[in-house]
Amino acid sequence: MTATWVGGGYINGTAEAVYDTGLIWCQAPFGYALSLVLGGVLFANKMRTEGYVTMLDPFQDKFGERMGGLLFLPALCGEVFWSAAILGALGATLSVILNVDIEGAVILSACIAVGYTLFGGLYAVAYTDVVQLGCIFVGLWLCIPFAWNHEAVGDVMPANTDWIGSVPLRQWGLYTDYCLLLIFGGIPWQVYFQRVLSSKSGQKAQILSYVAAFGCIIMAFPPIFIGAIARATAWNETAFECESSTQCISSNHTSMILPIVIQYLTPSYISFVGLGAISAAVMSSADSSVLSASSMFARNIWKSIFRQNASETEILWVMRVGIFVVGFLATTLALTISSIYGLWYLSSDLVYVILFPQLLMVVHFKDHCNTYGSLAAYIVGIFFRTMGGEAMIGIPAVIKYPWYDEETGEQLFPFRTLSMILSAVTLVVVSEVTQHLFDSGKIHQKWDILRCIVNVPEDALRVDDLHEGDMIMTQTVIKYSATDEMNGRINPALSIEPEGEEESDPLQVKAPTFTTPAGQVKKKLVGEVISPPPESGPLKKQDQTKL
Repeated sequence: MTATWVGGGYINGTAEAVYDTGLIWCQAPFGYALSLVLGGVLFANKMRTEGYVTMLDPFQDKFGERMGGLLFLPALCGEVFWSAAILGALGATLSVILNVDIEGAVILSACIAVGYTLFGGLYAVAYTDVVQLGCIFVGLWLCIPFAWNHEAVGDVMPANTDWIGSVPLRQWGLYTDYCLLLIFGGIPWQVYFQRVLSSKSGQKAQILSYVAAFGCIIMAFPPIFIGAIARATAWNETAFECESSTQCISSNHTSMILPIVIQYLTPSYISFVGLGAISAAVMSSADSSVLSASSMFARNIWKSIFRQNASETEILWVMRVGIFVVGFLATTLALTISSIYGLWYLSSDLVYVILFPQLLMVVHFKDHCNTYGSLAAYIVGIFFRTMGGEAMIGIPAVIKYPWYDEETGEQLFPFRTLSMILSAVTLVVVSEVTQHLFDSGKIHQKWDILRCIVNVPEDALRVDDLHEGDMIMTQTVIKYSATDEMNGRINPALSIEPEGEEESDPLQVKAPTFTTPAGQVKKKLVGEVISPPPESGPLKKQDQTKL
């Protein structure tokens, strides 16, 4: 799981942040580590115990298949943007170090990632992640002593606070917004839950999350040191060709500061090892993102909505096609969008605003939310987030929140967190209001077009309240979340007859008993099954019970 997070965007972005704005703005390693801890505390044990297979299963159980499919879109966009960012990082890294064509490098890396994910599946992802994580750790630490001792590198000791950085007073809102986005936006990822939900138990899923969080912090130290070394380096004294006398490394090259340090501050044989480490980092997260996106589409969209009776073989082929499609989309984005950091940042943006509040409610407060609230929260979250704009990719701000910077077009107010809070409040308020209106009869239940007030699926039976003297027809009804083959899992709460016990007739209703003052045990007449006379023949499928 640590290797899933420690990818190309992780190590390249960490080094870039330390070099460009200082260590204090390097929030990603610590934010994602906290997200793993909170994911273990809030979701890992509970979701693993419920027997879910993908992150979207609780959404579809509570909100229905169509709303679950709608919630799939932010998750899919996040996975595609994440894959595109790390593929772009690999292509740019190969271009800097080996002086090769960036387009060819991106396409080659995408083919490799799609290839071994396609044929190996989750086992390939798990095994390659372990090997690649070791390559990253050894390769980057091997480069640090050589780069540190380069003659062009100045003082990198903690006493030199230049590489630590600072947060201006006017940017504390933006700083807080980024911090919360990384912490809570790092939780609702299928790439995380595919590890958690495949654990042997809920407790082991929690332990896995905590260990992965510790591993993420440990793996952040090499790129932090490399970023600090780059900040203390006089680049005009190296073989690097400075673009100007005042600014040697322009803003267009800051995202590539990690491979630049490896190439120009280490011997050639060391830079070769460093290149392998960076390539491994990219691959370790690219394959996981591609696999998680394709698996969500195959099970939560294809099987649940389009082909409910699809066999496992068909699902496997749909997943394979999905791997190709996701890989193609990610490669296209990596080749056409130059802002790698923008892609990496946007991967958690919509996930934080839309998915996190809904995942929190559907897992822990499912009785206080329904599909109407989910849909309203979805719309509100997207509206306020998109209206705030995004300066990194050139989307103008329609709503100018407080402290808006007219010169840079940047929102200094934590509007992403505001959008998330508004989405969460909308989810609760709309759900409670619609629940009250339908339950009180102010709105007839025939207008419950989303069929979510009681959340009864199409194959379940709706029974009105009974009155004294009424006769009902009983039948065996399978609970929606019990053995739901459509979602591909078995609920551990499903009761199973112990081996050796006599199987009871599912059509028989046991009559409760009570003890008389004399100590005699008798059956209550209420609820007792009335057997038909012998001449009436065998029972029908439904039994008549007298209330």
